[in-house]
Amino acid sequence: MTTYAALLRGINVGGSRKVPMAELRQLMTGLGHDGVRTHLQSGQAVFTTGQGDEESLAAELTEAIERHFGFRVDVIVRDHGYLQAVLEACPFPAAELQPKQLHVTYFSTSVTAERFADIDRAAHLPEEFRLGDRCLYLYAPEGLGRSKLAEALSRPRVTRGVIATSRNWNTVVKLVELTAPQA
Repeated sequence: MTTYAALLRGINVGGSRKVPMAELRQLMTGLGHDGVRTHLQSGQAVFTTGQGDEESLAAELTEAIERHFGFRVDVIVRDHGYLQAVLEACPFPAAELQPKQLHVTYFSTSVTAERFADIDRAAHLPEEFRLGDRCLYLYAPEGLGRSKLAEALSRPRVTRGVIATSRNWNTVVKLVELTAPQA
């Protein structure tokens, strides 16, 4: 049995694409997953299962959500080991920053630096980003809502062909806690 986090992209924002967390938990339990819990309303679910892998579980959940709610939601599924490694590999001094200043964008697959070659990094300073394993770390001193770099990083030409969903540092840390093996 492995514990995973499911990251749902773009739900419960601005009154559209509503996915009530209680219904999501019920749906995931109905798929045969154990210990289903949700975190916040913005699309994080934690569950345990002995079947499938990250990609097949994400596809299964994407299809189930579309059948149940009537709209497609992109889903990324990652296990505790990966989430812990992302936390530990942070290239920015997380302990010295406010959680709203640091974000991780999780990608459905590996991405290379070439994808971001057209972004003028110097023009966005003091904002910065660094690539990790199927993720991107974003330092945005004024927060994500005011970040011009975050806007540039989310343009369709940059994200084409990959699912990308961002979480603030508090959520990154919480997902590691929620997926940790129970003692």
